[in-house]
Amino acid sequence: MSALAYGIQLPVQSQSTLYTEEWETGGGPEDLVAVARAADAAGFAYVACCDHVAIPRRLAPAMSTVWYDPVATLAHLAAVTERVRLLSHVAVVGLRHPLLTAKQYATLDHLSGGRLVLGVGAGHVREEFEVLRVDFERRGAVLDEAMDALRAALGSDEFPEHHGKHYDFADLGQRPRPGRPHVPLWVGGSSPAAVRRAALKGDGWLPQGDPRDRLPERIARIRRLREEAGLDGAYTVGALTEPLYVGRPGWDVGRRTIAGAPEGIAASLRAYRAMGVDQVQVRFRSRSRAELIEQIRLFGAEVAPRLD
Repeated sequence: MSALAYGIQLPVQSQSTLYTEEWETGGGPEDLVAVARAADAAGFAYVACCDHVAIPRRLAPAMSTVWYDPVATLAHLAAVTERVRLLSHVAVVGLRHPLLTAKQYATLDHLSGGRLVLGVGAGHVREEFEVLRVDFERRGAVLDEAMDALRAALGSDEFPEHHGKHYDFADLGQRPRPGRPHVPLWVGGSSPAAVRRAALKGDGWLPQGDPRDRLPERIARIRRLREEAGLDGAYTVGALTEPLYVGRPGWDVGRRTIAGAPEGIAASLRAYRAMGVDQVQVRFRSRSRAELIEQIRLFGAEVAPRLD
């Protein structure tokens, strides 16, 4: 069994009230660069960025309107990091034509030397779909076909071809091609449809904050669906951990936060590996960029070696 990989959702780039720390509201590009570099140096498998085009006024108090574009953000960070992978978590690819998505993300993969992981999801904000004239009610079916079209458009063929109900293209060339023959597609979401999509169409699964006790059943379902479909290629099961704080906080980090000595945190995270999880997305409580970077450093130096 391989070691448990670990990645991080970047701060600042999305500012939902569900998870944003107070210091992030005044953050900017220099914070993103510093945190991405720290994650790169600490051995994190990926840094991740969310996707929303526009937030309706009714949702803005909870979600805010701060959502950096994932392609632009990850491309900027690719230029200032060396090895960490670049994950869209998640791109709502049904909002855009697959050839447009492929052009953007293939270029990102090419420029970064093959470091892209394309995480995709169905989306949930009706107004975004309506203003872009995409059928919100059929967004699941659109995503299913978009993934098929993206498989073709992100493959090795300079002139990709796809013929479906929603998208139809051929004899249209796109270069540069991605930096390697296969760009991983990870599927986000925890609904029955999303789990099925992840199992049958994805190279990995990104659950949306499932409690630990629900993960084994869903992982078993993914394995069963893949076995029944005869799918036996490499597959990455993910999980979102509880908030973490390495060491004694000295301030209120919240009752759900796992805090304390590195071995205790590592033991808690090893339980995910025992369930069949391959990578965990961690989140640290912090009061400043400096504290977050120190948490990243401590995790890489003190917790990560104990995850085996």
